[in-house]
Amino acid sequence: MEGTVDKKYTFKDFTSDQEVRWCPGCDDYVILRAMQKALPEMGVNKEDVVFISGIGCSSRFPYYIDSYGMHSIHGRAPAVASGVKLANPDLSVWVITGDGDAMAIGGNHFIHVLRRNIDLNIVLFNNEIYGLTKGQFSPTSLVGQKTKSSPYGNTQQPFQPGELAIGAQARFFARIGGNTPKEMTKMFIDAEKFKGTSLIEVLQNCVIFNDGCFTKYTDKSVRLDMQLTVEHGKPMIFGKERNKGLILNGLKLEVVTIGENGITQEDLLVHDAKEQDPTLHQMLARLQDPIVTGIIRAFEDVTLEEREDALTEEVKANSNFRKVDDLLFAGETYTVD
Repeated sequence: MEGTVDKKYTFKDFTSDQEVRWCPGCDDYVILRAMQKALPEMGVNKEDVVFISGIGCSSRFPYYIDSYGMHSIHGRAPAVASGVKLANPDLSVWVITGDGDAMAIGGNHFIHVLRRNIDLNIVLFNNEIYGLTKGQFSPTSLVGQKTKSSPYGNTQQPFQPGELAIGAQARFFARIGGNTPKEMTKMFIDAEKFKGTSLIEVLQNCVIFNDGCFTKYTDKSVRLDMQLTVEHGKPMIFGKERNKGLILNGLKLEVVTIGENGITQEDLLVHDAKEQDPTLHQMLARLQDPIVTGIIRAFEDVTLEEREDALTEEVKANSNFRKVDDLLFAGETYTVD
């Protein structure tokens, strides 16, 4: 637990002896190293860290972190992780999943762990494709996208992970490009410190089956103009010249340029990640030009564990039974000779 760490760790303490088997150039390597660098800064003992994964390329993750972990069942990692956390609330529990694992076969588990608000963390590797099974369309694949299972173009409208998550009452949602390791490391630390379910969507490139899926947002040449990285309490400014921002025009977000039409920095929206009302967070999660990255929502609420503990104490306080014998011998009883 935080504050009682036995030693000062380095990323090497969380590096396993297993050969990392991802395709060369995959963003998964970036995510892994960012996590290995973040873990020593979380204030958690190594033996208190648990990684639970489902099935997919991302789900090899527990093998590559030197900690406790489980490579579980397709789509069911949130259910397994919930059991781990409820059984031992002192653990730092991480769910590692992909867009297919989380939002197709695992969709039900995904939305319910978010609404319950168990104090665990989810890292969603979103590459808009099924990579491990060789390139079928996933729940986040774009309309018209040609894949192994949609050679003439995908006809199904995709999920937006942030939109789905906030609609399921997620209290913490963040998004980050898969090629920004320094920022990702800090985001993992912030997620661990958040009390409740945290969800981080990583815009992760699949170099084999969906190469360049997020290039229009994440490439270094366009990143500053195509990503608005929000920070709590700060104006929503972006662009290479730091001269673009967001205002609310009626019921829609509008991109404006500072200095044009009398617009000043004071006119821009100021990000409030901690606001209970998710309306603006949902709008930010949906925005496509620019895409919004950073911690979009971080509203601290009562966790499921706290609700369960409070209910248990209330029942105990109002109960006439203090031990099993009180229950067994309550009311009408009889003796068999």
